[in-house]
Parts: sequence; C-alpha cells; structure tokens
Amino acid sequence: MFLTVTTTGTPEHPATDLGFLLHKHPGKAQAFSTSFGTAHVLYPEAEEQRCTAALLLEVDPAALVRRGKGKGRGGAPDAALAQYVNDRPYAASSLLAVALSNVFSSAMRGVCKARPERAARPLPLRVEIPALPARGGPDLVRRLFEPLGWAVAVEAVPLDTEFPEWGDSRYVRLVLESETLTLSDALRHLYVLLPVLDDAKHYWVAPDEVDKLLRAGEGWLPGHPEQKLITSRYLSRRWSLTREAMDRLELIRLAETDDSQVEEIDNAVEAEAEQEAKPTPLAVQRREAILTALRDHAAARVLDLGCGEGHLVRELLKEPRFTEIVGVDVSVRALTLASRRLKLDRMGERQAARVRLFQGSLAYTDKRLKGYDAAVLSEVIEHLDLPRLPALEYAVFGAARPRTVVVTTPNVEYNVRWETLPAGHVRHRDHRFEWTREEFRAWARTVAERHGYDVEFRPVGPDDPEVGPPTQLALFTLDTPTDTATEKEAKAA
Repeated sequence: MFLTVTTTGTPEHPATDLGFLLHKHPGKAQAFSTSFGTAHVLYPEAEEQRCTAALLLEVDPAALVRRGKGKGRGGAPDAALAQYVNDRPYAASSLLAVALSNVFSSAMRGVCKARPERAARPLPLRVEIPALPARGGPDLVRRLFEPLGWAVAVEAVPLDTEFPEWGDSRYVRLVLESETLTLSDALRHLYVLLPVLDDAKHYWVAPDEVDKLLRAGEGWLPGHPEQKLITSRYLSRRWSLTREAMDRLELIRLAETDDSQVEEIDNAVEAEAEQEAKPTPLAVQRREAILTALRDHAAARVLDLGCGEGHLVRELLKEPRFTEIVGVDVSVRALTLASRRLKLDRMGERQAARVRLFQGSLAYTDKRLKGYDAAVLSEVIEHLDLPRLPALEYAVFGAARPRTVVVTTPNVEYNVRWETLPAGHVRHRDHRFEWTREEFRAWARTVAERHGYDVEFRPVGPDDPEVGPPTQLALFTLDTPTDTATEKEAKAA
C-alpha cells in the first residue's frame, strides 16, 4: 500500500518543514512495526521548493491469516480462500488508515513544537494514492472529498488494459490538491474516508470507534453533505453505533448554531427524551416472538436458516437453554459480518462451542441440517423467486425435518400503514413477493399437510384490526409419527 504527501515552499518557509510537521526526518528512511506488517516512511524528494513524504505499508499476509485463526471460532468464513486470493496487501484500505494514525499521530492532532505556527496554517498539499478501493466509483470519491476543499482528480482503474471491453475494476487512482487545508486536516480526512470508500474494515468495529470517528471528524464531519453515508460505512453499518454517532453529531451542530456547549444541549435533549418512550423496533419484536416460540417448544439445538448478519444468533447465544446454534447463509459477506458481530475471534471456548456459521443454499438438501430441534426462517422466503419455494420447502420440511419450524414474513396488507413506503412498493428492493395473510396461511397449511406438520399463526407487532400485524409468523410442529403425504406418495410409487 502506498501514499504520498507533497508540499511546496519558499525560502522563508521551505517545503522541508514537512519533516517537522510529520515528526519524521527527511534525511532518513524509517520503519515502524504494526500488527499486520511494517510501515516505511521515506522522502523521494526533499528540497526547499518541493518536498514529498511517502508512506509504504508492507503487509504481511501470513500475519493477517494468523489474526483470523482459531479452532471453531476464528475470523471470517472466507478466511480459507483469503489466504491465497486477497487484494488487501496491495490497495489502500483501513490497514493504511490505521498505519497513518500510528505513524503520524502527532501530525494528525496538529501538534508540532518545532513549527507550531506552520502546523496551524494551511499548506499547498498534494496527496496521491495509486490504488484505492472505491465502492461507488469516481463519483462517490468526488462527493466525499470536494466538499472538504480538495480539487479531486480521480480515474477508474480498468480490469485489464489489454481487454478494455471488460470494463473498470472497483479501484481508482486518486490525486487530491488543496491550498486551504492544514496537514492535520488532510490526514484526518484520509483516516476516515479511506475505509469509508472501501466500505470494509480489517478489524471488529467496537463502540469506541464512535469516539475515534468524532475526534477525526471534528470541524468537518458535522456539516458534510454525505455525513450519514460516512458514519454508516465507517462504523461497518452497525445500526446502534451509527445512530449514536448521528445523535452526537446533531448535538455538535446544535451547539455550534446556538453558540453554546454540547453538554448544555445534551442535558436539554435528555430531559425531553425521558418524557417520550421510544417504540420497540419491529426487528426486536420479531426476534422476541421467535424466541418465545422456541421456548414454548423447548428447543435446544436451533438452525437459523438465512442468518444474515447474525442478529438472531446473537440473541440465542444469550440464553443457555439453546445449547447448539447454527447460522446458515448463502452469502459469504453476510457470514463475515455475522462473525464480526458475534466476535467469534474473541469468544471463550465454552461459548464458541455452542455456535457455528457455515455457507449453504436452502434450495438444496443438506445433510448438515438434519437432527435439530428447530429451524428458523426469519424474513427469508420473500427473497426467493416463487418457483424456487418448493425446493426450499422440501430441503427444510422434507429432508432436514426439525421438530419445530418458525417462519416469519411481511404482511403486505400492513404496508399502507408505512407513511414512508410509496403505494405499490415492497418493503425491500430484494423482496420477490410479499403475501397477504390469506396467501401466507394457504401456503403454510399446504406445506404442513404435505409434510406431516401442524401449524399455528401468531401476529408480530401491533395487530391492526383492519390490515393485521406488520409481520406474520407461522409455527410448524411435527405431527405424531405417521406417514406424511410425501412419504405415502413415495411408498405408492
């Protein structure tokens, strides 16, 4: 990973002052050890008129692999592949952002005892990054940097120059120039926005990341037009942390508007908030309804089919009654996020023995799913095309055959109660369908009859007398051991 910072100077203020500001002597090449490799600082040029500092991060792929290993509990589910095919060592990302913070920590804070007046003044700056992941392309790069006073020159990197018809990669070459920013401003912009553009971090995002974001974003993030996107991506889309950061940024904005202290505004907001109870989010109500159903049927070994980012798995782990929890999803990225959310790499051995995550498709039978007390399909079926539902039905109810199956799905009739949902639209762009209560019940009864289950229906969320609840839940329980319709047909054949 490679980044350069260049400035120009005059005889009164030579460009080599950059060495004082960065606290790194232009006459020496220095190396700094990190947990994932070595950061080198060197100066390709150091004259009075022009000085360039380069940060070269030499990543040790083996160190990255070691950090993610652990029997039954280690890093990302795709770690096996990442040992051999991984672009992280070669592109600017959160690894480089962390190295910037470690190597140039004083410069980021604007501290320079040798040249304090120089540190506080804007400099002519040019930053070059030859390979930068940008999920959103050149347009997003401009939207992030231009409002901060940078002149942006960004060029998409083609997948292969020999085959232009293949199109562009997700990488860009970036050059930033400004004469109105301090070096501290520039480093703090890079520290936040490099991982934001990559939309990924190499480490678990803990609550203290909110404080890091607000420190680095002081003076520029509260007024940034892309504040919400920056906050969400920097915090790895963790909803609770993003909300906390957005609330604190709003307090900062209000304090600046009223020319008062944040603490004074914060006290007023807290007093007002105490008077109005916050409604319980539907997702929380849905998870509680699922847990209640599992408790009612004394389930101990549970499958979360289509586990996504692991929200339900995390709730199941909180209750010792659930002795074995398996999360299954077709998306490796979702499983990676689930692993981070659950902190599998830091989990104790006893707790880690209770949980597994693996990749699998519900459109195919899978012998790993047999023998469990219960299976949960929470907000899953509506993401499948209708012709594929019979395959899922057989894989779960016909082949795996857990004693209890919990299925939840949106009630399309309730959509008229969502003020922000345009008429005729489904709740999520990936939903292939959303059923009425009658349609869902007809499907569930057919499945139950075909495979020898009983089924009951429970509302999730406020049960509107006209349109029903926002989420509908079907609870399937395996009938007394008799031949199912499927088994009878097989015997008859």
